[in-house]
Amino acid sequence: MKKILTALVFLLLASGISMAQTDQQKYYPETDTAVLNNLHRWHDRKFGLLMHWGIYSEWGIVESWSICSEDEPWEVRKDSNYCDYVKKYDNLIKTFDPHHFHPGKWAKAAKYAGMRYVVFTTKHHDGFCMFNTKTTNFKVTSPECPFHTNPRANVAKVIFNTFRKDGFMIGAYFSKADWHCPYYWWPNFATPDRNPNYNIKRHPHRWQEFVNYTQTQINELMSNFGRIDILWLDAGWVRTKSQRTIDEEKLAANYPVYPQSQNIDMPLIVKNARKKQPWLIVVDRDVTGPYQDYLTPENTVPSKPLPYPWETCMTMGTSWSYKAHDDYKSVRKLIDILVGIVSKGGNLLLDIGPNGQGQWSPVAYERLKGIGDWMKVNSQAIYDTHPVAPYKQGKVCLTQLDDGTTYAIYLADKGEHAPPSRIWMDNICPAKDAKLTLLGYNDTPLKWKKVGEGFEADVPKGFQEHPPCKYAWVLKISRVAGHPQTMDVKY
Repeated sequence: MKKILTALVFLLLASGISMAQTDQQKYYPETDTAVLNNLHRWHDRKFGLLMHWGIYSEWGIVESWSICSEDEPWEVRKDSNYCDYVKKYDNLIKTFDPHHFHPGKWAKAAKYAGMRYVVFTTKHHDGFCMFNTKTTNFKVTSPECPFHTNPRANVAKVIFNTFRKDGFMIGAYFSKADWHCPYYWWPNFATPDRNPNYNIKRHPHRWQEFVNYTQTQINELMSNFGRIDILWLDAGWVRTKSQRTIDEEKLAANYPVYPQSQNIDMPLIVKNARKKQPWLIVVDRDVTGPYQDYLTPENTVPSKPLPYPWETCMTMGTSWSYKAHDDYKSVRKLIDILVGIVSKGGNLLLDIGPNGQGQWSPVAYERLKGIGDWMKVNSQAIYDTHPVAPYKQGKVCLTQLDDGTTYAIYLADKGEHAPPSRIWMDNICPAKDAKLTLLGYNDTPLKWKKVGEGFEADVPKGFQEHPPCKYAWVLKISRVAGHPQTMDVKY
């Protein structure tokens, strides 16, 4: 782990993609030492758990979006009458009773898989709070909610405490939009899209009430839930917008309501949050500026390393929230994704949605078990590493520790159940006195030879017949020749 922290650290250019929108986003490096320390700590952990859970989980539908009346494929409703549907949706608070909620089981499975931080949805766009708040009765601890009498009713607090005891860094997902709050969606008007349904300039006092509401909820999370490492803010459309941006949105006509700036005073939010949590990493998703300590490509893996801290957030299945009989990615695919992300300098935040009773699908546990079995053998090639050129060649990805120890990770194809007899690369070579081993058989050095500018390592027949793990095999190279180009990151 790189420990030297200064105001100006790590500036090398690299190309890449982020948010599947632009080749490279502008990044504003953090300068606060406490935050930088925590950012390095987060970056070295590599693998995290994201959970979308709320009243929408009772129906097994997409999180929140079905009550948004935009014409988008992910906003399909069960009923054709929008107003009736929203009433039924809001009434889910009266049946939400996740009596099978036992987060210790989740933490145990996540820890075995090698996950080292968790981000939980304290509130999604629908405004239903999965924590005890004084600002609204639309919450899991409301007398209207049958679960409110359960000792685990303050769900977010219980999850945070449980995972914290198992050594996880704690992240609070929080939506800046709130479609249940009357200061965001004013009941006087229809709700044509995801934005405020009134003119903020015409009703500034109403908007200020929403700003106060939002800041109070975040302050509660920062004050009453123990140590929080990450404030993971969603709903990137809630942001200060220039007149040029507003004009461009009007021309694009993406939404029927008038585009407008939605200033919730992020400087004050962050200032107050860090009074309570000085180390707090703030992730104001998809909002270019100083409050995006790391960037979050969604359901995509950048093609090349990026020159700033980043994390791919991705679903284990096809949906962020629980969906019955969802199609979960295979263990092989998930390991391939994890290795591909880490070799490019990123972290993987993998999402699993609990159902309305507070349970994960058995398939999710099976996938985490498979990842954990692999990590048990190969985790040293994942944690605390940084990218090193050429990053990947063919089916082999590279990672490297700060001391120069380098790992060549051979990703198996479907149906490939044993490592090949030879593993090679063209553009990186071990030093003359380097020791090469196959993780899982660490005491037996492998024979290898220099080939051009690269090398070729022999894998013994016995190792092939009895591989140490499935899906991917890792060569550990004690020292490489020359000075390979590392991908430094701008913190």
